[in-house]
Amino acid sequence: MSYEFFISSRYLRAKRKQVFVSIITLISVFGIFLGVAALIIVLAVMNGFENDLRTKILGINSHIVVTSDMTGSMKNYHNVSERVSSVEGVVAVTPFIYSQAMLRIGNSVTGAIIRGLETESAFKVINLGKIREGKIEYLDNLPAGVKERYKKENEPLRGIVVGRELARNLGAYLYEPITIISPAGINTPMGVMPRLQKFIVVGIFESGFYEYDSTLAYLSLKDAQNFLNLGDAVTGIDIKVDDIYQAGVIAKKIEAKLGFPFWVRNWMQMNKNLFSALKLEKRVMFIILSLIVLVAAFNIISALIMIVMEKNKDIAILKTMGATSGSIMKIFIYQGMIVGVIGTTLGCIAGLAVALNLQKISLFVEKIFNFKILPGDVYYLNELPSQVNFGDVAIIIAGTLIICFLSTIYPSLRASKLDPAEALRYE
Repeated sequence: MSYEFFISSRYLRAKRKQVFVSIITLISVFGIFLGVAALIIVLAVMNGFENDLRTKILGINSHIVVTSDMTGSMKNYHNVSERVSSVEGVVAVTPFIYSQAMLRIGNSVTGAIIRGLETESAFKVINLGKIREGKIEYLDNLPAGVKERYKKENEPLRGIVVGRELARNLGAYLYEPITIISPAGINTPMGVMPRLQKFIVVGIFESGFYEYDSTLAYLSLKDAQNFLNLGDAVTGIDIKVDDIYQAGVIAKKIEAKLGFPFWVRNWMQMNKNLFSALKLEKRVMFIILSLIVLVAAFNIISALIMIVMEKNKDIAILKTMGATSGSIMKIFIYQGMIVGVIGTTLGCIAGLAVALNLQKISLFVEKIFNFKILPGDVYYLNELPSQVNFGDVAIIIAGTLIICFLSTIYPSLRASKLDPAEALRYE
């Protein structure tokens, strides 16, 4: 142990005359501890929120979507699917139909997004989440008991799968009929009338994403084509790729191969505003919480200046004994860095402990205070996610230590420039 480090550690131990300085030092340690812990926890929540959001968006939605610019529908989708499948990086493709409609049960009516999917290939590309009730396979073929129950109906009934929140809003139950009202009308002797058709609820899914669970309903591809009078056409093709971060590059290859009139969009383009807002929010939170560390750094400066003023005599004696200006600087730099290292270490331990167990802590808080931290009908998610990025932790630790180091420079320079003769003149 160098004598500079030994002296700096001695100066940190409070004496009766140094109690006030010691209190400021403790406040500095606590400020750094609080700033580092808050930064780690908040950035972990932001990372978890972004990751969870991305996972759920890319579960319900595909990585790349191909549509037609001309008519809004794609008739030769079999040929397009084969051409897209041959592009390097494409894992799976599936056709889909997209339309808006109204759902009605009794007096309950709500708007919904109707999506037609091909059950054989759709789940190689998308993931609906958890099927809470029923089975997705019943879209193509109703179970025998349901067929028997509705055998007296005048029209053939088909299956529909709805989101959990949508079912709750409508009061829809498994194997109960639901009427779809299409905004595209049909011509009758009485004029244009809306197209109506009954479907049986054969499944209720939960994606964990409130916006999807409250608006999405799925039909089989054939049923959607018949109901919307599309013939053999679809709205477009969903594509899954092997690397989601290369989706933009693969989308350009697909667009180049298909040419006009096809339009290719990747998940980053379709959700650009949302993820840009999340990144901006993350940067802003980092800057705001870094101010806590800066306040603690000013406390370090104040404490060191007060110690330098109080230790004038000690500094003068050390200089007369042969200590160089560099050694005097080291004493006070070490002292400030000890405070920084202790605060950073404690903050890092506390921050990681909370961030890695945040879900359990949030459930415990909800249970004690009887309230929901993230209500599903207000936020995109219904639970508090957390994902520790150790790269962010390393940046926080390095940034905090650099700030602490910079805060020691002025007081240590002032101490090193002290004239021994002037300091000892009145002793």
